[in-house]
Amino acid sequence: MNTTLLYIILALVILSVLAYLFQERFIFKPEKLHREFRFQYDIPFRELFFDIAPGVSINGLHFYRESPKGLILYFHGNTRSIKGWAKYATDFYRYDYDVVLVDYRGFGKSTGKRSEHEMFADMQFVYDELLKQYPEHHILVYGRSLGSGFASKIASDNKPRYLILDAPFYNFTRVVKRFLPFLPVRFLLMYRLRTDKWIRRVNCHTYILHGTKDRLIPIRHSIELQQINPHKITLIRIHGGGHNNLPTFPEYHNFVRDILKY
Repeated sequence: MNTTLLYIILALVILSVLAYLFQERFIFKPEKLHREFRFQYDIPFRELFFDIAPGVSINGLHFYRESPKGLILYFHGNTRSIKGWAKYATDFYRYDYDVVLVDYRGFGKSTGKRSEHEMFADMQFVYDELLKQYPEHHILVYGRSLGSGFASKIASDNKPRYLILDAPFYNFTRVVKRFLPFLPVRFLLMYRLRTDKWIRRVNCHTYILHGTKDRLIPIRHSIELQQINPHKITLIRIHGGGHNNLPTFPEYHNFVRDILKY
C-alpha cells in the first residue's frame, strides 16, 4: 500500500476516534449554574424542578400570566442556559402567553448524564407535567436551532396546537457532515435528531422561521423540511437574517404575533 495513502487512512481513523470520544464537547456548550443561583427578571415567573429519576432533575422557568391564552414550551439551542435564553420569553409573554423554558441535562441547574434517548424522555416528562395544568390545544411547542429536534420529536408524539421551528436543521447528521465531510459521521454520531423523520408525524400545523443568510444552518434545510408536507408546514423567510439574530428583525416579531393570534 502506498505510504501516503496509509498515513491518510491512519489520520482519518485517529480523527474519527477523537470525534466520537469528544463529540459532546463540540455539540453542547452549556453554562452551569449552582443550585443556589437566583434568577431575576422583571416579569412574573417561578422556578421549576422536574424530578425525573434519582440524580436527574430538569430545571425550568415558568413566566406566567393571570389569564393566559396558551403556553409556549420553548426548547433552546446548544449553548448557555435558561438564564440567558429567558430574555426571549418576552417575545411571547407580550401576547398574553405563558412561557416555560427548560434546560437539558448538564445545562444550568439540570443534572443527569446525557443521551439522545434520555433527553427525549426528559422533555416528554416535562410535557406530561404541563398537561396537568393546561389543555393540550393551548400548548405550542417552540424549538430553536438544536432545540428544533426536541420540539419536532415532542410534537410528533403528542398533539399540541402548533409547532414552531426557529432556524431548524433537516437532520443533525447533515449539519455535522457539512463541517466534517471527510469523516463517516453517520456511524460516529450519538445524536441524530431526525427532524426530517419526526415532522412527517406531526399532526398540527408547523411554522418554520429561517434567516436567508444563515451560514450555520442554511435555509435550504427548512426549504426541504417544508417540502415534506407543504400543506401543513409554512416556511417564513426572514430576509437578511442570520442564525442568531432573527429577533432583531421586525418581521420576526410580526410573524410571531400573527401566529399567536390564532
